[in-house]
Amino acid sequence: MLVDSPPEPSAETAPAPPKRRAVRAVGLLVALVILALVALASIAIGAKELSLEQVWHGLFEDTGTYGDAVVGERISRTLLGLLAGAALGLAGAVLQALTRNPLADPGLLGINAGASAAVVTAITYFGVTSLSGYVWFAFAGAALVGALVWFLGGSRGATPVRLALAGTAISAALYGYLQAVMIMDDAALSKMRFWMVGSLASATDETITQVLPFLAVGTVVALLLARPLNAMAMGDDTARALGANLNRTRALSMAAATVLCGAATAACGPIVFVGLMVPHVVRSFTGPDLRWILPYATVLSPVLLLGADVLGRMVARPAELQVGIVTAILGGPVFIFLVRRRRTAQL
Repeated sequence: MLVDSPPEPSAETAPAPPKRRAVRAVGLLVALVILALVALASIAIGAKELSLEQVWHGLFEDTGTYGDAVVGERISRTLLGLLAGAALGLAGAVLQALTRNPLADPGLLGINAGASAAVVTAITYFGVTSLSGYVWFAFAGAALVGALVWFLGGSRGATPVRLALAGTAISAALYGYLQAVMIMDDAALSKMRFWMVGSLASATDETITQVLPFLAVGTVVALLLARPLNAMAMGDDTARALGANLNRTRALSMAAATVLCGAATAACGPIVFVGLMVPHVVRSFTGPDLRWILPYATVLSPVLLLGADVLGRMVARPAELQVGIVTAILGGPVFIFLVRRRRTAQL
């Protein structure tokens, strides 16, 4: 079994009234419609202006024209945005539940730092120059850091505080290493500049094929963790009384978040705030039940990522602003607002 047996109904995990469940279900369908519309906008709108007729031809009547080639690139870009956005949002929701910190994101446990440090190492010491090469180094770095955080955080005795502290310490060390290498190696700095800001512009079918198996496995595991994570939200003692296996749930949560965030970071670079903002916003209208938070985050996170990518293509025509920059610009004020609201609520 991948996850623990579902806990008995409680004040937090008890089934919602039928009317509320129906509202949540309809809301999820509306979110899917919004996602479909944003995905279509991602294909139709770009730094290179195309008519709707050219977009239609590129989608359904490939005739080998320039417009068809542009639409083909946008389709790959949109698919990668869908996958990466869902992975980052789902990873963020799992980590917020695991650390019991609604302001946590995948960067908290050092996963982004691990991927970035691995890519710098690949460029500087192994001469890797292609995106397909970056993917495997980035994923390996994320996985290694995830395992190290789990070990330093206490392994079977890991607690949310220990995991967060271990992730913060490792992130600081790795970012110091990353900056030192890039300062000393101009070639590495030049090659890393584009990847480090986070972008969907280099999306290819090969990249999608490489990361898809990891994202599929991570998504399934994360969604199956909703019930045991619900139990853990009520405290360790209560979770044990309800039959939850805390060590197994924490280990699987770490593994799922590492696989999801590692694969997304490997393909797109470190994109910030998606895993923080979306789960937090979703929680405000779904409540604390992860059986709804996780699906909603999976659907709405690509809406944010693709929407930011489309915005970046529109504001800087004929060039474009990388999606990592746009999410950082949007996410900074949102993060400050969330922190201030939590502080006000605690006073």
